[in-house]
Amino acid sequence: MKSGLLRFVRHKPAVCGLILLLAVLLAAALAGVVYPGDPFRIVGTPFQPPLGEYLLGTDMLGRDLAAGVLYGARTTLLVGVVATVIATAVGVTIGGLAGYFGGRLDNLLMRFTELFQTIPFFLFAILLVAVLGASIGSVIFAISVVSWPPMARLVRGEFMTMRNREFVQACVSMGMGHSRIILLHILPNTLSSIIVTGSLMVATAILIESGLSFLGLSDANTMSWGYIIGAGRTVLRTAWWICAAPGVAILLTVMAINLVGDGLNDALNPRLRSL
Repeated sequence: MKSGLLRFVRHKPAVCGLILLLAVLLAAALAGVVYPGDPFRIVGTPFQPPLGEYLLGTDMLGRDLAAGVLYGARTTLLVGVVATVIATAVGVTIGGLAGYFGGRLDNLLMRFTELFQTIPFFLFAILLVAVLGASIGSVIFAISVVSWPPMARLVRGEFMTMRNREFVQACVSMGMGHSRIILLHILPNTLSSIIVTGSLMVATAILIESGLSFLGLSDANTMSWGYIIGAGRTVLRTAWWICAAPGVAILLTVMAINLVGDGLNDALNPRLRSL
C-alpha cells in the first residue's frame, strides 16, 4: 500500500489531475454557499459577457452562468459516479461468475455481454432514455446499462487467471465454499484493476451524461453542464461564453480523471511494480 502511494505521488501528471479533480469537487460542494438560491433564477440582463458584473457572464435568459456551472458540476459528477458504481457492481458480478465457474455459465454470460457490446453504446443510451423518459434516474440507468460490459470482460479475465493459482487451489482442497473463495481471496486480488477501470469509467459516464443533456434527454429542471451547452448552442456565434464555460469544465474534469486513472494504473498495476 505504501509503495503504491509513493508510486502515485511520483507520477506528477496524476498528482496534478488529483488536485484539479479535488478543486472541481470542492467547487461543486460549495455551490450552494457561493451562489445560494436557484441556479435558474434570472439575475440580470441577457448576454452579459464574462468578467463583468458576473464572473462568467449571463446566458440568453439573464441567468448567472457561474452559478449554473457550479450547480451543474453537482449533477454531472453525481450521475457519473453513481452510474459507474452500478455498472461496476453489475460488471464485477457477471464477469466474476463467468470467470470463476467457466463452462456453460461462462458461455451464457459472455454471449449476453457480447449482445450489449454489439449495440452502439450512445445510441443505446439515447433509446433507453427516450423510452423511460427524460429524468436523472433514467440517465443513470442508461449509462449503467451501456457501461458494464467492458468491466465484465476485464473481471472475467482476472478471475480466470486467479482461479488456477496455488492459493485458490489450496482453498478448494481445504473445503472452502465458492462464495468465500471469491469474496475473500480472489476479489481482493483483482481490486487494483477494478479501481483503475472504474476511475476511467467515470470520465466516460460524464461525457455520456453531457451528451444526453445536450440533446435534451435529461431532467430539464436540473442544471447540468450538458444542459447549459445545449441551451447555448443556438447563440454560439454571438454569445460563445455560454457554451465555452461548461465545455471547459467538462474538458478539465475528464482530463483530471484520466490523469488520476493513469496514476492509479502505475501505482496499482503489479506488472509495473518491478520497473
